[in-house]
Amino acid sequence: MSLLDHPVIHLLRHGQTALNAAELVCGATDIPLTSLGRRQADDAARAWRNLPIGRLIVSPLLRARQTADAFVRQRPGLRVEVAPLLAERDWGAWEGQPRAVLARDATPYGGEGPLAFRDRIRAGLIAIAAPAVPEDPPLIVAHSGTVREIMALLALPFHRPRNCELLTLSRDDRGTWSATPPRPTPDTPASNSKRIA
Repeated sequence: MSLLDHPVIHLLRHGQTALNAAELVCGATDIPLTSLGRRQADDAARAWRNLPIGRLIVSPLLRARQTADAFVRQRPGLRVEVAPLLAERDWGAWEGQPRAVLARDATPYGGEGPLAFRDRIRAGLIAIAAPAVPEDPPLIVAHSGTVREIMALLALPFHRPRNCELLTLSRDDRGTWSATPPRPTPDTPASNSKRIA
């Protein structure tokens, strides 16, 4: 059994980075959160401190780990599980460029192709074993590209989440998945980053 056998999964995009703020491609570039990004992470952890979370599964990139750390500060018993395969797509030569250069169906020089990225995310989800004993839903802290691929895998429409927006995915008795609309962190101004599909 894998993580996809869980009936509910929470997804959270990391807090803001300097590249996000400048509308530049961040991808595999491993940079920290901005001061606003740290505040977004703290606000998210406080806002959802009562959200049932059984596991905290996190991309290895610094911005996701720093966001997850805010949840651990609110819930010291929560253990971080780093999932290397859930890292953002490597955009190669397009990293640091304006987001307008992105062509999702293309493979940038030195970067990761769309099918390779999709296969990696799928493998990452399958590699995370479901618990033997039922538990509260997992929270995956990752990236907009990771969320995009999870939504595609589950045949759900995608709307790029803002920094620290939460989505909850639920599977019904027939095995059909649905998603809540992205929920912004209540304490952080919605203008912190634009939503771009």
